[in-house]
Amino acid sequence: MSKAQPHKARKRFGQNFLHDMGIIRRIVACIAPKEGQRVVEIGPGKGALTEGIISATKSMDVVELDRDLIPILKVNLFKYPDLRVHEADAMKFDFRQLATEGNIRVVGNLPYNISTPLIFHLLEQADVIDDMHFMLQKEVVDRLAARPGDSLYGRLSVMAQYFCSVESLFIVGPDSFDPPPKVDSAIVRMTPYTTLPVVAHDLKGLEDTVRIGFQQRRKTLRNNYKGTLTAEELESIQIDPTLRPERLDIPDFVRIANYLHEKKAL
Repeated sequence: MSKAQPHKARKRFGQNFLHDMGIIRRIVACIAPKEGQRVVEIGPGKGALTEGIISATKSMDVVELDRDLIPILKVNLFKYPDLRVHEADAMKFDFRQLATEGNIRVVGNLPYNISTPLIFHLLEQADVIDDMHFMLQKEVVDRLAARPGDSLYGRLSVMAQYFCSVESLFIVGPDSFDPPPKVDSAIVRMTPYTTLPVVAHDLKGLEDTVRIGFQQRRKTLRNNYKGTLTAEELESIQIDPTLRPERLDIPDFVRIANYLHEKKAL
């Protein structure tokens, strides 16, 4: 890899550059990229992970917001002419445009400050995504993978697991980055379902149902859905109104959302 001029990480972009080659090789092994696959990397930085992937796929798309990093990236990866660089904000980027000849795979070391809204943005396009491998703050990965009854189980867990199978793969310490973050990171694999295990009649309705359910975690469902559903209505769809929201699984939330959808249609 040729060396370009140094670039100082920018706090406003949440940049922490991964430099540990052992960790990079481990991430690439988890992704297992193959020639011909359409892999899209969000925030490639200086290309440390990018090179490990494109050396296998031969072509690749990257989405980078920091325009000063783009020439550095192109110099570092000059021997890969089929690297397609999109100067754009991933939060606003239409990933569907890259799925013209089949589904895409998405990877990235995501900035901590936008990781949750960016994941929601990608979930909206999950039907064109085969899988996602992300480096995230460990707490975010724990929330994504949390199961009913866990203290971190919440809105992010439910919505991510509605669309995807979620696996926490391994932890990455701060020393693997420059500059080192103040918290541990972790790698997560999210694999969108080809066929959803349970189907909400109205996705916006499901999002609202989950948001309302978790708005006061310490209160019971009877309290959180007060004015929306009675205790008797919850019982009629086999939901115990005395439970707290973190006790419900994804099918439970979908059942509530579908009941409300049918109720509005009457």
